Amino acid sequence: MPSHHLQLPLSRRGLLFASAGAGAALAIGSAPARAVGGKRPFGRYGSPAARLTPGTLYVDPHGRGDFTSVQAAVTAATGSGRTLVLAPGVYRETVAVDATRTEATWIGASENPRDVVIVYDNAAGTPKPGGGTHGTTGSATTTVQADGFTAHWITFANDWLRADHPGITGTQAVAIKVQGDRSAFHHCRFLGHQDTLYADSMSLSVFARQYYAHCYVEGDVDFVFGRATAVYENCHFRTLNRTDLAAAPYGFVFAPSTAGANPRGYLVVRGRVSSEAPDAHYKLARPWVPSSDTTARPSLTVRNTWLGHGIDAVAPYANMSDSFPWQSQRFAEYRNTGPGAEIPVPANRPQLTEEQAESATRAGYLGDWRPWKRGC
Repeated sequence: MPSHHLQLPLSRRGLLFASAGAGAALAIGSAPARAVGGKRPFGRYGSPAARLTPGTLYVDPHGRGDFTSVQAAVTAATGSGRTLVLAPGVYRETVAVDATRTEATWIGASENPRDVVIVYDNAAGTPKPGGGTHGTTGSATTTVQADGFTAHWITFANDWLRADHPGITGTQAVAIKVQGDRSAFHHCRFLGHQDTLYADSMSLSVFARQYYAHCYVEGDVDFVFGRATAVYENCHFRTLNRTDLAAAPYGFVFAPSTAGANPRGYLVVRGRVSSEAPDAHYKLARPWVPSSDTTARPSLTVRNTWLGHGIDAVAPYANMSDSFPWQSQRFAEYRNTGPGAEIPVPANRPQLTEEQAESATRAGYLGDWRPWKRGC
């Protein structure tokens, strides 16, 4: 997404590692942590000596599993239907799951996403070995291209900071890019600043379905973006403060780039948008019409969601480009609450009708795929 080329406070790395330990700095609704450690780093999910299934692999940075890195386990987990169980720890690495490794499941063994953190610090403008820069896609700490991917209780993060790299202008820094169809995340966290969660697809002609339940996402500029058909249910989105800016807006929560032929984009239902920033300093969304797809018609529906003081209630939407005004896109709300959901200017807040709301549901967006019924 376009960069503001601005400096941010040095908070991300400190918060990340505080939250990966015992004293979590960020809140997320998740299952209570089980006792994991000592002789049982994988909790109730077995061990290399007692595997849940023959296809289960165990990852532990302290050497008590099959592998000490997530990427090494992914490389070994060829084919379909493999499970990775991750012991508590900070895994500082980039990870790529290619399209051949379908129906994979990753499990954070402690059942607390603060305990299992996959993190790296590339940005779009970070130089690559051999020349050039990573670009937005290449900045991703984790990339998932395979269909049928599921993750439980894991933090995906990018702790690159603008303030540490004043000479770099490409400041997009993706925590995870998800492109596969039927990708589900339960009780996960996504931490970053700009372009944190890239919910996308493999190509314009593929309408990848994704589901995020009881997740936490934070950032500042366009920090949930892409062209996937994605449902965010009971998720918490938090906008960060920015001491480098003197005036609003500080950023945008959503920046969908839905293909024009796709009838469904992003659906946020029963969520929460809170903020560290001053009142009304964030926009709820702006449409992203990429130069590679000028026929895109970004789609976002936010319903039955609490919007806090950080959202600008008077003008919650903005243009990314005046050539593609937000009013020409597919933005709508329905029965939202909270100070950021007030409607002082009705023209600035398009609302679903009762009839339209009947199809703006997780089943309406995801079709015959029912990820909310799948246990761990």
